[in-house]
Amino acid sequence: MSGRQGRKAVRLTVSYIILIIMAIGSIYPALWVILGSFRPGKSLYSKTLLPEAFTLDHYRELFTSSSILFGQWYMNTLKIAVCSMIIGVFLTLLTSYAVSRFRFKWRKTALSTVLILGMFPGFMSMIAIYLLLKEWHLLDTHLALIIVYAAGAPLGGTFIAKGFLDTIPRTLDEAAKIDGASNWTIFSRIILPLSRPMLTYMALTQFVGPWVDYIFARLVLRTKENWTLAVGLFDMVSTNQNTNFTTFAAGAVLIAVPITILFIFLQRLLVDGLTSGASKG
Repeated sequence: MSGRQGRKAVRLTVSYIILIIMAIGSIYPALWVILGSFRPGKSLYSKTLLPEAFTLDHYRELFTSSSILFGQWYMNTLKIAVCSMIIGVFLTLLTSYAVSRFRFKWRKTALSTVLILGMFPGFMSMIAIYLLLKEWHLLDTHLALIIVYAAGAPLGGTFIAKGFLDTIPRTLDEAAKIDGASNWTIFSRIILPLSRPMLTYMALTQFVGPWVDYIFARLVLRTKENWTLAVGLFDMVSTNQNTNFTTFAAGAVLIAVPITILFIFLQRLLVDGLTSGASKG
């Protein structure tokens, strides 16, 4: 008995050590960036973690410098992320509801197609999307980003949302149909209220993607006034002449704040939505 308890204690100790190392590896870089945003000068390098002096000049520079359109970039990104989230979640829910509740021809083929397409990295289609947007005269517009982000949402979220909807008893649908409810009424009055954890998960994931995306936004957006936060901040440190690393750190902190707050307050619903959709009941 003592030997078994000893092995259990060793495993527990090793687990805690691994968790502590992972926590330090995750927290230390973020802490360095946060403290670096308050460090005077333009370099993030310092002999100590804590700055010798604290300043808010870098945060003021983000909103007062004529070469940094941080406020405009912030609103551009917020508009694109919110619109993409609303449309993308709606399309994903409709798709997952159809394949979960209805049996139709080519249903398995459609599911297989969505699964296969979801395995390919999104940047593989960037050239084709670029040519389409150029043909439709949508380059350098926020509408182009919203369309692409929202249209790609069902590829990543359909199976998780379908797994969650499969756990909702079909008897609720049948009882509503007996009372004369249409499919849209069932979807809006029964399925949506019961899918709040899944809605939270999909909304957060769909919001974070456009909020931090750089590659596709850089390909489509050309003028500085239309840039998103990721494109604008990278431009601040992308050349040898631009060494605003502490200002970049201040912008990175402001970008992370809303996402962090959302994850903190919606953590329980986020976990419930992910775990409920991961298995079929």
